[in-house]
Formats: sequence, structure tokens, C-alpha cells
Amino acid sequence: MEHVYVIGAGAVGLLMASFLSEANYPVTMVTRREAQAEEIRAHGITRFNIDEQQQTFRVAAITEQQLRIEEEAIVIVATKYDALQILLPTLEGLSDVPLLFMQNGLLHYEQALALKHQHITFGSAQFGAEKVNETTVYHRGIGVLKLAIERGNTDIIKVFQAASKEEFFIEQQQDAEQMLLEKALLNCFVNPLTALLQVKNGQLIDNAHAYHLLQQLYRELMQAFPQMEQKFPFQAVYQLCERTAENTSSMLADRQAGRKSEIETIVGAIIKKVRKKGADVPTLGVLYYLLLAIEESGEKM
Repeated sequence: MEHVYVIGAGAVGLLMASFLSEANYPVTMVTRREAQAEEIRAHGITRFNIDEQQQTFRVAAITEQQLRIEEEAIVIVATKYDALQILLPTLEGLSDVPLLFMQNGLLHYEQALALKHQHITFGSAQFGAEKVNETTVYHRGIGVLKLAIERGNTDIIKVFQAASKEEFFIEQQQDAEQMLLEKALLNCFVNPLTALLQVKNGQLIDNAHAYHLLQQLYRELMQAFPQMEQKFPFQAVYQLCERTAENTSSMLADRQAGRKSEIETIVGAIIKKVRKKGADVPTLGVLYYLLLAIEESGEKM
């Protein structure tokens, strides 16, 4: 059975590690800080399920500096984009193990493919996850984990299929770049608005003014990407907000914590794609520059 290394002990990394551990895979969390590794070694990973039931899973934990792989393994890279930039030299130095990249947005795609590894898969998390402390994560919304093999074998797919269950199910995609574009568009509908208005996802459809902005964003983005309209009717965006009504988007969570958000890799990357086509998305552009201004000023909620 493959040893699973999860680099990045944020909400997504902790949640994925808990489900893989539950499926009896040996899991090692790889953290940036020794203090978090110590906490995980001492207490394991605690997951609160959708029904509020609590489970704890014992896993190993090391820091990025201690990462060495000498056995049959897969590596899940669940860091944010900025942390990935620091991590790339470490990944280049690893043995040729299958890699799964779980970043949001589009900017990591070409960088991951530049690595010499033979087996590279990309993932798109459609589930809700909220980290509450160094070792505890809430599963906030049931949703699919989409996986697309860019090159190499299906080892990673098989591992996740073995761990799949009703609360954590897998869907294989054929086109990794298209999958990442689709997720980035979904994020563009929800993340910038929730971060600026400082509201949970459900308020985008409950508040009349926010709903107007959401509709305007949808119209602009579908004009820019008309091939997506059939896949993403507005009803699908509405249902996303409805299904994740109590979720705090990742950009809002970053703003609340005073962290740099993923505005560039998600919204910035989409705007650049649109402008290369000679089009524009003025509403999204305004949201983009407002969020950049807030980040530069260091404003917190």
C-alpha cells in the first residue's frame, strides 16, 4: 500500500489526509513549521463531519526540511500558490514519485508541468473545509474531488478511489487545464464578492444588491467564455451559493486572518486570459483592484 505524503496542513490538506487515513493508508503530514508537526504527532488530525460527529486519526508528521521519500509513495501538494513557489526546489529534488497538485487558480499549471516527474495529476476540490486550529478541520460541505491525470499512470486515482465514500467522492476528468479553468471561474463568482462584502456564500443570493453583482459577474464571464455557458448555467452558480451558504470562502478567510489571498492566481489569471482575447470583464476588474488595494493597506476585518 502506497505511503501518502500530504504537503500543506491547511484545511484541504488536513481533510484529505483524514479521509486517506480512514481508508487505512499510511499518511505523513508535511508542515512548514515544526510546532504544527509536533501538535499533529501528539494529537493526530481531528475531523468534524457534516453531521458534527467527531473523529480523530493518527498520522505521522514532519517538516518540509525533513522530507525524504525512499518507499512506494504518492505526494499530495496541498499548499497555496505562494507557498508552492518556495516548495518547487524541494519537489524537484524528490525521487520520481507521483505528484498531485491541489492549488486553486491557473498559475501553478505550467510550473508543475516543468518538473521532471513522470506522473503528474491535478485536483480540484469542490468540498467545503475549514481549519480551526493546527490539528482540527471541519468538513463543511459535501462535494466532489475532481482529479485529472496530466501525464503518467493512474496510481493517484486508484488511491482516492479506494478512499472514496459518500462524504468524499471522486470524479476523474480528462482535461486538467479545462478542469482548473472551470474551478477558477466558479471561484471568480464567489470569492471576490464574499471577501469584499465580508459575508458568507449564502448572502450572495439572499442580499438583493449582492445578488445583482453576482448576476452581473456571471453575464460578463459568460460573454468572455461563451463555451462555458452550457456547463455553467446561472442556476448552477445559484445552487453553489445555496449549497455552501454557511461556508466562508477562502478569500474571505484570508482577509479575516490578514493573509495574502489567492487573488492573482484565480482572478488575476482569469482577467489576463480574457484580455488576451481582446475582451474585458469590467466588474471583475473592479473587484480585483479593490481587493489588491485592501491587501496593500493591510486592512483586516
